[in-house]
Amino acid sequence: MTFTAPTPASLSSTEPEALLFADRVWDWHGFKIGYQHQGDQGAAIVLVHGFGASSGHWRKNIPTWARSFRVFAIDLIGFGTSHKPTPGIGIDYTFETWGSLLADFCRDIIGEPAFFVANSIGCIAAMQTAVISPKLVRGIVQLNCSLRLLHDRRRDRQNPLKRYGTSFVQNLLAIPAIGEFFFSRVATAKTVRAALSQAYIRKTAITNDLIEMLLAPSRSPRAWEVFVAFTRYSQGPLPEDLLPLLSCRTLLVWGDRDPWEPVALARQLAEFSSVDDFVELPGVGHCPQDEAPEMVNPIVEQWILKQCTLAISS
Repeated sequence: MTFTAPTPASLSSTEPEALLFADRVWDWHGFKIGYQHQGDQGAAIVLVHGFGASSGHWRKNIPTWARSFRVFAIDLIGFGTSHKPTPGIGIDYTFETWGSLLADFCRDIIGEPAFFVANSIGCIAAMQTAVISPKLVRGIVQLNCSLRLLHDRRRDRQNPLKRYGTSFVQNLLAIPAIGEFFFSRVATAKTVRAALSQAYIRKTAITNDLIEMLLAPSRSPRAWEVFVAFTRYSQGPLPEDLLPLLSCRTLLVWGDRDPWEPVALARQLAEFSSVDDFVELPGVGHCPQDEAPEMVNPIVEQWILKQCTLAISS
């Protein structure tokens, strides 16, 4: 079955926004993990945000999906309202860590397998969960999955200036005073707005509420350590490592004007047998769930309902 993005003429007004911040807490190995929950019927779905974001990034999607599903939006450890422990002291900020957290969340909070809907690096975390705990993941919708273009294994394709320049900056950020200072210059409303202006094609979606949602967690004393740890993380799995290992189906949805994860490169991922379909969203950037919820919401709902029907008939 092919999924088609709505045309501009068919677009409806966006749904009311859900909570900006997680309002529930789960204890995971002594760490506090924030999450939201709406909906009391249907399949369980887990929403996984991207780098620097939180469960609030799904505020335009949760009310719609909660009509048909039990929706859980989590703050990954290190982000949002969740605990931000110092890297290397009891925790490492890797996809293996986030995959284990999400698997335990399904066991402890949901109590059954779930569908995952994820954005950016959240897609890698969701796929990692499906690889380490395949019985807990029923399917994955990936919105502009991170291609991890700064990964160590991709650097041989980069020009020497970018290749060595990236390594130099990453090593420089490892110096605490420099890393903390750099973060203080990045974690400002002006810088966040500038970054969003690159990622979002629809500038009207860049609101003061969105900027505050992204900035609020940065005021935590250890937020800079998490930022530096992940900025320096150029290892771990690539999408093409995980896709062949999936035992569940996945749907790839892509804003075709994403400046960070180019759609021309992303189309190659559609060749993997675990991919059901590759849907391009015209005129949309890196965070389609927030920028174009009227496109994303029906696509996600339709695909998950289809998977549920197939599971019943099989």
